Amino acid sequence: MKRRLLLLIFLAIAIPFAANAQFEKLKDSVIQLYGVVMTADSLKAIPSVTVMIKGQNRGTITNEQGVFSIVVMKGDIVEFTSIGYKPKLATIPRDLEGNQYSLLQLMVTDTMYLPATVIKPRPTKEQFERDFVNVSIPDDDIEIARKNTDESKRRVLARTLPRDGTESSNMFLRNNAQRYYYSGQAPPQNIFNPAAWSEFIKAWKRGDFKNQN
Repeated sequence: MKRRLLLLIFLAIAIPFAANAQFEKLKDSVIQLYGVVMTADSLKAIPSVTVMIKGQNRGTITNEQGVFSIVVMKGDIVEFTSIGYKPKLATIPRDLEGNQYSLLQLMVTDTMYLPATVIKPRPTKEQFERDFVNVSIPDDDIEIARKNTDESKRRVLARTLPRDGTESSNMFLRNNAQRYYYSGQAPPQNIFNPAAWSEFIKAWKRGDFKNQN
């Protein structure tokens, strides 16, 4: 019993010291990395360079002056990437003293050679005139808006497009209100309604019934 008690007392004393030592070791391994990314040939700052810790989903980007700052660990590998430049790797030394480290990273332009483009004229003047006249020019915003607001197209869209929730609920409420209004009596027949006949004739002249076939 006494041995167990002594063991518990020893563990209660030793564990905080071990945890504190581990924390101090981890704290000593954390480095605040500052740096500037510049071009190797002209020493100009490169903005928006991606600065990533290799093997980790953590990083930052440089500002307009090419300056960056990120927290790393001793021994980490920092990768610098940017469009138009070759990627670069920088290793944080393990034997650093202190918790700050500055870095000047130079990047080399990555030259990309595209295939040559050869511009050839039309063989004859007649062929140029024919192609110029028959070229298909896409509609601009004004022409697209004009076509979308055309009356015939709006009628087609009104018959084919499904109703949204607001339109469906309004139609349901109107039908219910009309049914309740004529509850207990026969609803009027539009066959004797001059206004209904007028709308029918207008729809017939517009060709609404023909478009439905």
